[in-house]
Amino acid sequence: MTESTAERNRSFRTALGAFATGVTVVTTRYEEDDVGLTANSFNSVSLDPPMVLWSLAKTSRALPVFMAVDYFAVHILASDQQALSARFSKSSADKFANLPLERGLGEVPLLPQCSARFLCRTAFRYEGGDHMIFVGQVETFDHWDRPPLLFHRGGYKVAVRPADATVALAPAPEPDSSFSRDFLIYLLSRAHHQLFLQIKRDLERHALTEGGWFVLSLLGVSDHRSLDELQRLLAYTGTEVSYDLVAGLAAAGFVKLDGQYDPYARASLTDVGRAIVIELVAAAKATEVHAERNIGEVETQLVKQALRQLIRDTEPGPLELRGSVFPDTE
Repeated sequence: MTESTAERNRSFRTALGAFATGVTVVTTRYEEDDVGLTANSFNSVSLDPPMVLWSLAKTSRALPVFMAVDYFAVHILASDQQALSARFSKSSADKFANLPLERGLGEVPLLPQCSARFLCRTAFRYEGGDHMIFVGQVETFDHWDRPPLLFHRGGYKVAVRPADATVALAPAPEPDSSFSRDFLIYLLSRAHHQLFLQIKRDLERHALTEGGWFVLSLLGVSDHRSLDELQRLLAYTGTEVSYDLVAGLAAAGFVKLDGQYDPYARASLTDVGRAIVIELVAAAKATEVHAERNIGEVETQLVKQALRQLIRDTEPGPLELRGSVFPDTE
């Protein structure tokens, strides 16, 4: 018997329920009103600067509010705050009635006695399928030694340390009859290009090439690198870090260049360049979160573990330059 759409949707929701998530309440202040809702789509983006993200369905009544505000707060609920989660998951005239509140930037309401709180300035908004993804730069945060509230298979749970963290792999499906479709390099390459497609659109908005983005991202990790260092670190990508490439980034106002036409000239991010790196890293993180939501937490960790092993096994060691990109200095 063919499975109906409704049955398939119920089955899919059941499968998604296997993933235990933390529970958060996101709050903001809009005009003269306090607004809040329960969400379990919270994730980290960056440590320096500290950034986090969460997502909201496009059908939510609260979407216009969060699209308009400059500040919001994410509260990670503690294990004894189930009632608070239920309160903010329903529509009501005043979800904040009789709650002891503090106020943060933008008069955003802050709830007490959580596991952690993050008061954020809205940095970016992205479309992620049927959701909008909100990226916030954390302005202030606090946390307490209180176990978090979890949600799993339609019910609340308390986090405990597992006795056995072993994960069993499901048997692999039969390979496709086409060699290319079951070829590891093909699968890795296709996944990379499809995930990178949205990021490439963001690069185009800033008139950045992939090579230029690689340089900016490396400088975002550790600034003031020589062109020779950048070339060696990016050799595995096939990117040629020429003086002209970095000079182009400097002309666009993304980097400052100390030194003349030689491999020891050093590049550093400008404030504009650093802002673009933060924006693009946030966009990449949003893409990753959307992909992880589709394949599941356990599968994501297994994929990452396998890729790390593959990288270690295929690491060619220190890469020698095939020839200087600065022929006048040889």
